[in-house]
Amino acid sequence: MNDHRISFTYLSQEDLLQAGCFDIRLAIETAQKTLLDFEEHKILFPEKIVQIFDQASQDRINCLPATLLDEKVCGAKWVSVFPRNPKLHNAQNLSAIFLLSEIERGFPIAVMEGTLASNMRVAAVGAIAASFLARENSESIGFIGAGEQAKMHLLAMKAVRPSIRECRVASKLMEEEKSFIDELSPLMPDVEFISAETHGRKAMDGADILVTATSAQAPLLHADWMKPGAFYSHIGGWEDQYEVALQCEKIVCDDWDTVTHRTQTLSRMYKEGLISGNDIYADLHELVSGHKVGRESDDERIYFNAVGLAYLDVAIGLAMFNRAKSAGVGLELDLQQCMIFEHENIMDYVQF
Repeated sequence: MNDHRISFTYLSQEDLLQAGCFDIRLAIETAQKTLLDFEEHKILFPEKIVQIFDQASQDRINCLPATLLDEKVCGAKWVSVFPRNPKLHNAQNLSAIFLLSEIERGFPIAVMEGTLASNMRVAAVGAIAASFLARENSESIGFIGAGEQAKMHLLAMKAVRPSIRECRVASKLMEEEKSFIDELSPLMPDVEFISAETHGRKAMDGADILVTATSAQAPLLHADWMKPGAFYSHIGGWEDQYEVALQCEKIVCDDWDTVTHRTQTLSRMYKEGLISGNDIYADLHELVSGHKVGRESDDERIYFNAVGLAYLDVAIGLAMFNRAKSAGVGLELDLQQCMIFEHENIMDYVQF
């Protein structure tokens, strides 16, 4: 047996789907546990590395690392966000790949498609927030944005608020709204789907739950569309008027400190001196642990801002890897079969 062989599992998106990893409950439960681990200092969470190639479009590739100390796994998400892709190339605007390594020897254990896990993490975090902050009897949900993350968000919101009976959706193009409805309505026969015909107000005004899921940098959501008692899940960058946050009784973040270093609506407001840490009611892990209570009245407007936490991506990726491994799905690949100078006839390959 060669003790110097290093191998890992490669998992494509199709492998993950075949193994049953498109499981919203799996993502929600994993994220909840990992938020508690973070609060108990069981997570290493360094700042992400960002490379922006075009300031106007925000075309970028990010590297987001994190370590799960109890699981003894370090991971990184390498994610590209190119907002112009749909229009310029008829391609998705986000793609991701995950690398997972064990930290006893430091060797890789998996290389896997990460877009599925990344989109599920966004939805799971929004759903966890909704479970504490949206009214239990919420019946209507409105979307600005009809892409992959919006679709995933609806699945997750329905999982924690099964009372949802109406879904309105607005996008830049009616074709995108139609695709959203055509794809999701068969999964939710008890929900009435309504195309807002590209009008944000028609989708959002008076909804119990509001979700913005776009790549836009503009105040798309207006404050007067958010009724008393509504819950707003903010996914993207700058998607809403400042007055939306200013009118809310509670502002909750997945991680406020991280928000202050980003470019979302709350980040802009913080840098302009319009809000401070004193205006933030809680980080999400404080609700999960019970250190802070969630919704306290039916009339509270509540704003939730998710900036994206890499340790949740890594945890969900690891959960998917474990499920795929149990299902016998994936391709085993060698990184090396032996150390460099152990190769037979290695001197025949050396050039100097």
